[in-house]
Amino acid sequence: MLTLTPNATDIVRNIANQSPEPDNAGLRITSDGSAEAPFAVTAADAAQPGDQVVSQEGAHVYLDEPTAGLLDDKVLDARVDEEGRIEFALGQQA
Repeated sequence: MLTLTPNATDIVRNIANQSPEPDNAGLRITSDGSAEAPFAVTAADAAQPGDQVVSQEGAHVYLDEPTAGLLDDKVLDARVDEEGRIEFALGQQA
């Protein structure tokens, strides 16, 4: 199952806190199911039917079915760049 680094956990919680429903809000990651395709990362107020839910220390990430399989052995990291943009990166679980 996808895991989050401490940085990603903090950033996902901060994104969720901007939602009208912060207790359920988080990130939703989707793809077309192809390992080469880019992933779409969006803020979400809640999971959609069929989503796999990854919860870690109050941070929620929702994965659609094709994406859940692709990210099963991955770690999500995040950082805020000098201009205030959030950058996400995926790595292999140790």
